[in-house]
Amino acid sequence: MSATSARPRPARPAAVRPPVARPPAARLGRGAVLAVLALGAVVSLVPFAWMLIASTHSSSELFHSPPPFLPGGELLRNLAHLQQSIGFGRVLLNSLGVAVVYTALSSLLSAMCGYGLAKYRFRGRGLLLGLVLATMMIPLQVLLVPLFQMMASVGWIDSYQAVILPFLANSFGILLMRQGFLDFPDELLESARIDGSGELRTFYQVVLPCVRPQLGALVIFTFMGQWNSFIWPLLMLNTEDKYTVPVALNTLTGLTRVDYSGLMLGSLLATLPLVLLFLVFQRQFVAGLLGGALKG
Repeated sequence: MSATSARPRPARPAAVRPPVARPPAARLGRGAVLAVLALGAVVSLVPFAWMLIASTHSSSELFHSPPPFLPGGELLRNLAHLQQSIGFGRVLLNSLGVAVVYTALSSLLSAMCGYGLAKYRFRGRGLLLGLVLATMMIPLQVLLVPLFQMMASVGWIDSYQAVILPFLANSFGILLMRQGFLDFPDELLESARIDGSGELRTFYQVVLPCVRPQLGALVIFTFMGQWNSFIWPLLMLNTEDKYTVPVALNTLTGLTRVDYSGLMLGSLLATLPLVLLFLVFQRQFVAGLLGGALKG
């Protein structure tokens, strides 16, 4: 065999397909969708922009004609007045502590209940699931009086445990976590049990890490619900030093005068923890919401 015949042949260049031109109707439709999304984004940002502008003006300046469209120079003054009026720093820490404790306990309880309803076979499981679904139809206003009487009978009025404990069992969270646990293969559970892993260890180390998208979405929903809770903390908390953010901001609304600048500044500052929480858990949040829609 000659050296020429043994020489490898050069590979043929792959054929490059020309880009497929989209029809004008498809480009027009894509442009319309992008325009609608851009309009929706602008409309969604308008309230936040107005809160930012209003928090830098005095309350009297907000009612000028035309209203201000640019930031003013009263931000530091409004912040000092807000701190002096309601102690906003202390109130923010109160809300943060209550929301973090409630979110941790409620998410863990929802995950455990959802796991039990999804993976354990026992008599009455369907009835329990139906009861969980039925509790979602009961409005909060119906429960206020009996819950208030229960808290008063145990001496928990004006305490944080009265704000946190009555609503730890979140039916929405239980159903969300149950739906995520249904997709977990039973074979992995059997393998973990054969290897000697206990039920709690299997739950925390094997099962729970696999439902992080649903758990992240639940954490966001639970934290937001408790952070924005107003009616129940208003009934339970009587001491101003224990107020949460919504209850404290409500005190800025008087019978004859409303501190609109303080309300706007307080509302703006109160949204920052929610924004930070969403930025941290945004991937889990989107994956948890779309997990049920992408099932084959």
